[in-house]
Amino acid sequence: MKRALVLAAALLGTALSPAAPALAKTAYDGVWLFDDTPPTPGVTMMEVTSKGGKIAGTVTTKWYGPVEMMNPRIEKGELKFEARNLNDKEHLTRPWSVALEDGKARLKGRIWESEVDSTGYKGKSADAKARAFQFSTLAPLGAPIPSKIAATPPMGWSSWNKFAEHIDDKTIRAQADAMVSTGLRDAGYLYINIDDGWQGKRDANGVLQPNEKFPDMKALTDYVHSKGLKIGIYSSQGPRTCAGYEGSYGHVAQDAKTYAAWGFDYLKYDLCSGEWFYADADTVKRSYYEMGAALQATGREFIYSLCEYGRFDVGSWGRDVGGQLWRTTGDITDDYPTMAKIGFDKNGNPDWAGPHGWNDPDMLEVGNGGMSADEYRTHMTLWAMSAAPLMMGHDLRETDAATLAMLTNKRVIAVDQDAKGAQGKAVRKVGTMEVWAKPLAGGRVALALFNRGDAAASLALSPADAGLASVSQVEDLWSGARTAKLPASYTVPARGAVMLTVGG
Repeated sequence: MKRALVLAAALLGTALSPAAPALAKTAYDGVWLFDDTPPTPGVTMMEVTSKGGKIAGTVTTKWYGPVEMMNPRIEKGELKFEARNLNDKEHLTRPWSVALEDGKARLKGRIWESEVDSTGYKGKSADAKARAFQFSTLAPLGAPIPSKIAATPPMGWSSWNKFAEHIDDKTIRAQADAMVSTGLRDAGYLYINIDDGWQGKRDANGVLQPNEKFPDMKALTDYVHSKGLKIGIYSSQGPRTCAGYEGSYGHVAQDAKTYAAWGFDYLKYDLCSGEWFYADADTVKRSYYEMGAALQATGREFIYSLCEYGRFDVGSWGRDVGGQLWRTTGDITDDYPTMAKIGFDKNGNPDWAGPHGWNDPDMLEVGNGGMSADEYRTHMTLWAMSAAPLMMGHDLRETDAATLAMLTNKRVIAVDQDAKGAQGKAVRKVGTMEVWAKPLAGGRVALALFNRGDAAASLALSPADAGLASVSQVEDLWSGARTAKLPASYTVPARGAVMLTVGG
């Protein structure tokens, strides 16, 4: 009994003794608000908590939502952490830091190409609730979305390569006018596509409005349609587009209805900030399916252009999510090395291409002035041999005679638009030379001879290059010359191309 009483007293004494002091919270705990920060990535808030010496936190951005603090810790009075990075295999994470300066939090870090150096002030829980990122959910993949449009690769014009986000209603109308007056429309170019930079804000009901540069989208589409043309628009499944404008995240079905009501015929859907949320094959597919199904539900016919830079073998599933074309690469620029790398090496698996679904190596740079005539001829030949969409990217009002002749060459366009829909590919490589073949409807074959070197070079073509036993018809598609047989050899200028059709 005595022993039991002693034990009870000891336990009671322990229970009544003062508790060990709790570890103090860090000076960074709480809600920090950021009002004046660069729009990319658009930091709005930082939240930090600590318990038992363990720190956790997030930095909320308009581009990526809440960015989780990885391994947060206090070093020499500063809060240090790492954050997930994007598109940089050599830096999968980036270091960030927060320092207190005069009662404010100075946040420094980097995500992809965005540098952050912003100062925030203390907020309250109500502020955190008001600024909390609203997550959207993705439905499972449904049945493949059928398509009977784009039997041949779409042709037209897009604003990005020349104008980037510096576009307006007047410019788009002027491009439509020039498409007609130059004869480009009659050569087959039908789409006038508004790329990034048209978006304004959402109204109280969440309906996206155009910005002040586009006062009346319905009037604009009516104008373009009146020219015998079609018109396209641009968005992203992320919260922000590549240029930092309002994306479709959380408003996919609503935006599809808006585009249909305005009268658009084409949508380019660019992953952009959506890659933060949709980072694997499953979620990327579902995010594109979400918009594909939403476009179909409008009852309006849309060309649906998938722009996710060739990830996850997009050509193997692009049709299933409703797409008629899918980018196979990152952005093109107006220089030979970039164009050649894309055209020769990043133009997509030929097995994926065919009627109603096309590999898209990005837009044409012909006419923008960064390449020579021979280099642009290679560009146009490559895209035609690849059965690629032909989307011009220069200012149509400034199309000179040589550029116009290149873009409207009906023989070259016919190869691109051939009903068989086969994508050409290299069949022989000799030094700096490449021979490509593309079978055509009716039994003829298009052949292209490319010189990727910096000096002129010569090579003979043979019927075997075309998969034929003999050749009795040869047409040079750039010059229009016709002969009954292949010459002894072709001499091709540096970075130039020869393009033929042959028949047995």
